[in-house]
Order: sequence, then structure tokens, then C-alpha cells
Amino acid sequence: MEKENAMGLPLTFDAADGYPLQGRLWRHADAAAQPRPLVIVNPATSVRGDYYARFADYLHGQGFDVLCYDYRGIGGSRPASLRGFSASWLDWGRLDFEGALRWAAANAPRQPILVVAHSVGGFLVGLAPSNHLVQRVFSMGAQFAHWRDYAPRRRLRMLLKWHLAMPVLSGLFGYFPAKRLGWMEDTPHGVVRDWTHPGPRFEDAYRRGPQAMSAEERSRLAEGFAGLRGATLALSVTDDEFGTGPAIQRLLAYYRNSRCLHLRLPPQALGLEGIGHFAFFHSRFQDSLWPIALRWLRDGELDDSLAAYLVDSARQQPAPA
Repeated sequence: MEKENAMGLPLTFDAADGYPLQGRLWRHADAAAQPRPLVIVNPATSVRGDYYARFADYLHGQGFDVLCYDYRGIGGSRPASLRGFSASWLDWGRLDFEGALRWAAANAPRQPILVVAHSVGGFLVGLAPSNHLVQRVFSMGAQFAHWRDYAPRRRLRMLLKWHLAMPVLSGLFGYFPAKRLGWMEDTPHGVVRDWTHPGPRFEDAYRRGPQAMSAEERSRLAEGFAGLRGATLALSVTDDEFGTGPAIQRLLAYYRNSRCLHLRLPPQALGLEGIGHFAFFHSRFQDSLWPIALRWLRDGELDDSLAAYLVDSARQQPAPA
């Protein structure tokens, strides 16, 4: 691949059920000969894979191969009409991310598989049956949107926006017309349902409804998170209204076989005014935030200067709901 192609090369691959997914691949010409790591980028809910292109190009310049892709119903993986289109968080994890893992295993068999996960992308890692292939994870603001974990000062506004307006509009249109509102990508109705229903244990959302599961099936769903054995660095920032301390810890508790580190940074610690839930992947943070991810992905290490911001998990468990 030519280094100057900052957007990578277009790629189509199949999800685990055969659904065609669109993505972009940054790959070195000698990738087949050298066991350089391959990074799969799992986007946030209803965010196009192209949003992460600058970060992917940065990692490519540091010696990694990178795959960014769109979940079904989003961006290049969207059908002609979203009305009535079936897609859910379960599909994104068990089928789409699973498809990305299978593509990597088949097309880069000698390359270690790493994951960069944003927001719900960190949750989807646990849903994929092949998550045991992942050797290391870096996540940013990863959680599954249990409303009690939202930042208290913003909770009411977030409930009105995401748990009232979004499902109402989704019911009216058959999908959430987010683009018309300037919020994000249009979103399949099933994804909206998953976003607005998680309790303190995500699997309990599937007690009833169109994706209802038996108690045994729900238990197996949660147990799948234990398949991840690669180490995880979960980064959160104190001005992220979604990725609060309890929200991050709630998700990490499912990854019981992964060595999980939770790094919680106030933006001011790096001389920054703000970061929030989305800005980490903006290129203006190439010299301040991106090296944190780079060192973890490359070496599985954290700079000593950041050790003071590691969360003591025993004191940061989410409050019972």
C-alpha cells in the first residue's frame, strides 16, 4: 500500500452470516512476510469507520496494518433503505466484528490481531465468538450505555435525548434519522432498542422483546466475554459524559480473563482544555494522546508518568442499580 494514501484502500469482506461489510485497509507491502500486528478498529455506535482514518494512518506510519470498517446499517455497509432493516448490537458483535476477526485470521494468519475500540466497540469485543484471537485491546470510553452511569450533571439531558427522543423518532421512521438532526449516522431501529434498554447487567435486556433469550442463553452471552485473554487498556477521560468511571468499570468486569487496566485522565493532566467522548481520534491529539495508545499496542506498556491515573478497580465498582 502506498503510504501517501491516507484513507487506506477500499475493502469488502463478509460478516459471519455473509452480510457484505465495507471497510478500508492500511497494509504494508511486506505484511505477508513480516509478522507486523494488524489492528482492527471497532467504531462507536453509528459512527463511520472513516472517522478513524487519521488515527489509522498514524498507526500505519508506526508500522501497523489497520482495518477500519462500517457495521451493518452504517456508512458503506448501509442498505438502500434502513426502514425495516434488521440490525442490533448483537449483530454488530457476533456477526460483524466476528467477520472482521475471521477476515484477519484468513488473510493475515501470521500477524498478531490487536483491537482499538471506541465506545460500544469495546463492548462488541466480548460478543464475538473468536475474541480469543485478540492479543491486545486499547479502548476509549468503552461502555454499554447503562443510563445510571451517565455523568450526573448531564444525566437528565442525556435521558431526554437518547432514551426519549431517539426511540420515539425511531419508532416513527422505522430507523433513527440522526443525520437530519446533525447528531451522527442514521441508525437501525434494532440498535436504538439495544442502546435504550441496558440495565446494570446488559444481558438482562434480552429477557423479553424481539431478541428474547432463555436464562441459559443469556448466561452464555455474558460468559463469552471471558474468551478475551489479551490484555486491555481502557482509557477514559473525566469530561466524557458517557464514559464515566462506573460505566467503564461495569464493562471491564465482564472481561474477567483479560488483564484490564483503567486509565482515567483529566484533560488538564496533559495540558488540554477538553477531550470528551469523541475527540480522542482527532489529529490535534497526535502528539499528546495517541502515543498512549501506540505504546500499549506496540509494547503492552503504559508510561510511568501516567501510573498515578490508574483506577483502583476495587474502589471503583459501579453502584448497584
